[in-house]
Amino acid sequence: MFLRNILSRLHWSLLALVTAGATTIAASSPSWTNDLTPITAREWTPAMAAHLLERAGFGATPEEVARVAAMSPQQAVDWLVDYEKTPTTLQPFDESIIWDPGMDPFPPSRAEAVRIAREKGVGLGERVLPEGAQRRLQPVVDKFFYSLAANGIETQRLGLWWANRMLSSPRPLEEKLTLFWHGHFATGENKVRDYRMMLQQHQMFRTHASGNFRDLLVGLLKDPAMLVYLDNGENIRSHPNENFGRELLELFTMGVGNYGERDVREAARSFTGWTNDVLKFKLDEAQHDPGVKTFLGRTGPHGGEEIIDIILAQPVTAEFVAAKLYRFFAREDIAPAVKTALGRTFRDSGYQVKPLMKRLLLSHDFYSDASVATQIKSPVQLVVSTYKKMGLREVPTIPDFGRMTASLGQSLFNPPNVAGWAGGRTWITPSTLLERGNLFRGVLFPDVKNFRAPDRALAGTDIRVAQRLTQGMGITDATKEDNAETMMAESNMMVDRDEDYNTRYAGYKGSLLAWERTKIIPRRPAMLNLTSIVKAAGADSPEKIVDHFVTRFLSVAPNAKDRAVLVEFAKTKVMAGQSAQAFEESLRELLYLVLSTPAYQLG
Repeated sequence: MFLRNILSRLHWSLLALVTAGATTIAASSPSWTNDLTPITAREWTPAMAAHLLERAGFGATPEEVARVAAMSPQQAVDWLVDYEKTPTTLQPFDESIIWDPGMDPFPPSRAEAVRIAREKGVGLGERVLPEGAQRRLQPVVDKFFYSLAANGIETQRLGLWWANRMLSSPRPLEEKLTLFWHGHFATGENKVRDYRMMLQQHQMFRTHASGNFRDLLVGLLKDPAMLVYLDNGENIRSHPNENFGRELLELFTMGVGNYGERDVREAARSFTGWTNDVLKFKLDEAQHDPGVKTFLGRTGPHGGEEIIDIILAQPVTAEFVAAKLYRFFAREDIAPAVKTALGRTFRDSGYQVKPLMKRLLLSHDFYSDASVATQIKSPVQLVVSTYKKMGLREVPTIPDFGRMTASLGQSLFNPPNVAGWAGGRTWITPSTLLERGNLFRGVLFPDVKNFRAPDRALAGTDIRVAQRLTQGMGITDATKEDNAETMMAESNMMVDRDEDYNTRYAGYKGSLLAWERTKIIPRRPAMLNLTSIVKAAGADSPEKIVDHFVTRFLSVAPNAKDRAVLVEFAKTKVMAGQSAQAFEESLRELLYLVLSTPAYQLG
């Protein structure tokens, strides 16, 4: 109740902060807005170094900020952008052994898996049972649901592995650019259904993250995950599928209004036959259309790479991609002159990402009041940067990282669609703002006793099936719905009348097998010691403790009234002559108040 009363007295409005501006900790000259000239060493401040590390990485501790602030702006940006010069000992993803050769190529649906099994007598590496056996196809359907469950768990593990890289990498911009390309070239495991493809694509993004955009684009368009996600295996000369060509033009390179419908069709023809043999790109010559096409005014027997080169020859392409990078790293609104200038930098460099990033990160505009503390943090940025500023070395797994970010609308390796996450103000809704305010309670006060790991949790139907089987029921009775009305649904009726397999049992059995074969995520709360943090900072009074937390965690300075509320809490609770354990808990309550404010959503 006491904490709730304190929270009610903190009246910061996120909408007002974004629309009307706020007092930022890194104040600058208003004339810097849209000025792309580089800032000077004389203008460089620790607050600007913190802003740079927030946007070009995932935030920083005061010690890390001080190290970068001691550099010149040029040195700081060069260190971030030329990250390959910084050695790293980060480990590759530790894969579970969940795949066997019989599962390749993975069927697009359960129905297709069943069709193949009926036709060939084997599916997904599992033989059907002999004639006359009950539920002859059950092993195949069990394997299909196992594959879905195991890939889902492995994708959770993959997301946690990447989050730990974001937190601990000595090359923060490498991870931030990889996250940008993941959203720009959005691909989701929920359709791909093969974590190996998602990992392979992720590694391709990291390899080309700061390199040549053409190399990245070719890598993307030959990437098995993207080929599956955009159905290009169905793009054949007799029936071109326009998904691939349309998204290439609309979302990846040029933007709406800069091409026509004929260009979409001709691009689709040029990419016919581009498919995959499981984890490898394959050009199916028999399905490729070698005929003459006219694309963006150029006529010839274009193939996929010729289409890419024609796209890159358009000035609008450089401006479109540069603007996407600007919105991700700087701010939502980009002035036409800035867009043109950055596009020219990108194109003149031969589409090298590094010169563009250096010009952007060194510009006065990047450090202007219009850019600083005006970006609503994405869920991943919000969570990882908080852990970073807490000084954590590992992402805690109680609460679950993937569940935290998913509750706010962002799941790594599962963007909502091919357009990726819209970002900006779309991150904030009445429900997500409340969720964001409460997000770190589970980190600061973890409920270890009642925590349920999502990678080892059965779905509602599976729980019911498990309970009934334990009670000795047979499969048919254990998998029946309780509700007669629900039984009328076609999907439920199919379970009872299809003698070859039982879908609900397969979902339950598949989950159990997935648990056996996937590696368990170690569960641990945050290894956090706020007492040590405030003592190391020399914060020995309520005012100093509040100011340290504000400077460490916030980009927007609280007004005098809100600061007074926090100081009052620190005097009343934190400095009340308590035991060491109570002192630590009171510090956590104070930090919870700071992290619960709407202003903390801005970075």
